[in-house]
Amino acid sequence: MYKASLQKHNLIFKEPGGTSRGILTSKTSYYISLYKDKNQNTKGLGECSILPGLSPDERPELEEKLNYCCQNINDIIPDFHNKLIEWPAIRFAVEMALADLENGGKGLLFNSAFTQGKESIPINGLIWMGSAVEMHKRIEEKLAEGFKCLKLKIGALNIESELELIASIRKSFDQQTIELRVDANGAFSPKMAGKVLERLAKLGIHSIEQPIKARSWKDMAELCKNTVIPIALDEELIGLPKEAERREMLEAIRPQYIILKPSLVGGFKSSENWISLAESLGIGWWVTSALEANPGLNAIAQWTATLDNNIYHGLGTGQVFSNNIPGHLIVEKGRLKFSQGEQ
Repeated sequence: MYKASLQKHNLIFKEPGGTSRGILTSKTSYYISLYKDKNQNTKGLGECSILPGLSPDERPELEEKLNYCCQNINDIIPDFHNKLIEWPAIRFAVEMALADLENGGKGLLFNSAFTQGKESIPINGLIWMGSAVEMHKRIEEKLAEGFKCLKLKIGALNIESELELIASIRKSFDQQTIELRVDANGAFSPKMAGKVLERLAKLGIHSIEQPIKARSWKDMAELCKNTVIPIALDEELIGLPKEAERREMLEAIRPQYIILKPSLVGGFKSSENWISLAESLGIGWWVTSALEANPGLNAIAQWTATLDNNIYHGLGTGQVFSNNIPGHLIVEKGRLKFSQGEQ
């Protein structure tokens, strides 16, 4: 028999996080603590991370659903993938808590060379939107820290200013030295997106995430077919819990990449389904956090390390909060490392 409890955590950003959807100053995570057979000494911890304006779980009845799951955890667990299919963040939290509990409840969910300290994960440095001066300063900081891949949020400033900023980076660092990715979060119209992609291609951009809004399959398919730089789908994956509709979307759009955020697509098993579908169609992929606190980020990093994909992943967000809880992850020279002791 299992027993579960719930704790709410309001995470505060050290600096406002700017995207084309708005500016984030805080976000909420909920932690499910899972015990078995009344053993209070071994606890599995699962994080339900809510990304404002994006998480399907962001509903008025969220806390009611979380409390229901904790109170009825023994009914939920046997079939939680199906029972929580419309609640991807809660589904991920339950899956994470179970994996943690089954492996001793010490934050070691997946044994690998990563958790043994023998290997590290290449990650990108995230550059939030801001003024050109602010973004340039953040870029210089990330380069000084040893990052070899930068991801810039674009689409909220004047696009000319953003392109000038990217061009200034390229004057000092070529494509072989620094990989540049951009994330538009659906900011552009289909007509404008094509023109932006052409200009980005001249600046040696690796890829662009979600150039237009999700659910515009015909327009996105046209962009992906004719694009001069690879397009990665992000928001497009959200709200498609069933395999048939996932395959339909991928076959209709044929993107170059998809981006997996376990908290937004339903956890590890669900993400692996996306990977299987993508690979069957020759589509690449990488993993990105959905601004989880350290427990969730730790679990996602450990899982990612088992997938044998040595592309740059978006897992460097553990340092963005001023009130994060201690974790096992360390960022050194643009790579994520696991430490047995908490940091």
